[in-house]
Amino acid sequence: MEALSLRDDVSDKTALAGQNTLQLIAFSIGEQTYGVEITTVREIRAWNGATPLPNTREFVRGVINLRGTIVPIFDLRARFGDGQTSPTKNHVVVVMSVGDKWVGILVDAVSDILTVSKDDIHNVPEGNSIDTELLNGIVTHDSRMVGLIDLHAVVSGAKMDG
Repeated sequence: MEALSLRDDVSDKTALAGQNTLQLIAFSIGEQTYGVEITTVREIRAWNGATPLPNTREFVRGVINLRGTIVPIFDLRARFGDGQTSPTKNHVVVVMSVGDKWVGILVDAVSDILTVSKDDIHNVPEGNSIDTELLNGIVTHDSRMVGLIDLHAVVSGAKMDG
């Protein structure tokens, strides 16, 4: 009977530790590393182009047909105001769920799966309004700064006004 209560105690501690950590898919754009919560990622696929859409902003590359689902593709470099990506066969699209919709973001490369403590997430420093608007926080992992992407902010404002 004693062993059973010990086992329960261990599993409770493991569950608590799991609640305080976050698993991220890390990807790069140039020298910068960004991450999104792994639970939002549905698929990682090679860049094969996208069908452009009229009246969209420069950071919307177009749409792809993913097994019958139309998925808009956002150029994360352009969304951060650094100009459009010139995609090569090495670029990838990370397909994620944002609410009940799927979206893809074009990135240079997927680099890692990171486990970080929620306590290590810091607020985005004031100064760069685009970064402040598009990031939920910043975490340091193995001496790298990783920006945590706010997916809802990234995909908002895709249509041109007027």
